[in-house]
Amino acid sequence: MTPAILEQLNAARAGAKPALVVRRLRDNAQSLWIDGLLVDGDALPAEVETTLLDALRSDRSTKLEAAGESWFVQVFNPPLRLVVVGAVHIAQALVPMAQVAGYAVTVVDPRRAFGSDVRFPGVSMSNDWPDEALAQLQPDARTAVVTLTHDPKIDDPALVAALRSEAFYVAALGSKRTHGQRVERLRAAGFVDVEIGRVHGPAGLPLGAVSPAEIAISVLAEMTSVLRRAA
Repeated sequence: MTPAILEQLNAARAGAKPALVVRRLRDNAQSLWIDGLLVDGDALPAEVETTLLDALRSDRSTKLEAAGESWFVQVFNPPLRLVVVGAVHIAQALVPMAQVAGYAVTVVDPRRAFGSDVRFPGVSMSNDWPDEALAQLQPDARTAVVTLTHDPKIDDPALVAALRSEAFYVAALGSKRTHGQRVERLRAAGFVDVEIGRVHGPAGLPLGAVSPAEIAISVLAEMTSVLRRAA
């Protein structure tokens, strides 16, 4: 990797921007793509460019043959993040599962009795109100936001902030009736149906989950499906 590309790549990683380094294996000619734009090196054949988005979505570096050449596409994605709003029993199951799946997890709950280090040892915690916490966390396209409290005073500010972000997955726990009421509140807050449709509610795949652990599995499964569906 050239010093110029390495410097720009490190800056991209510090800024949590997705990046790709593409090498032509015949002569090690290199191109750097950041946020979907070519920032260093020569333009690539169209057959190679079409693979770049798939590589980012799948988180997989790949070797391919195109335009009579061999190429290696190396992925440098920002880390996956999960913001869990509500330090409830389901969160206690979801957090370690998400960590095993590679997510950096932050639990947000202004109720200090719930959001404590005792209940979530070693987990990043915020006792700010969700809108304040999300303003600090700045969810991006590699971030999922899940609300679990059933309390509109806590969940709704988080959903509003998440819908105004690039978060790839936004979900809220609750029954279909509860979600219907949530939709009406979001409409009243000025969101249109296309925007509200980003909210997965009730959160999780319909697995028939009952226990907190099963519900956590269904949420993580749906999150994974949304993350990888275009891969």
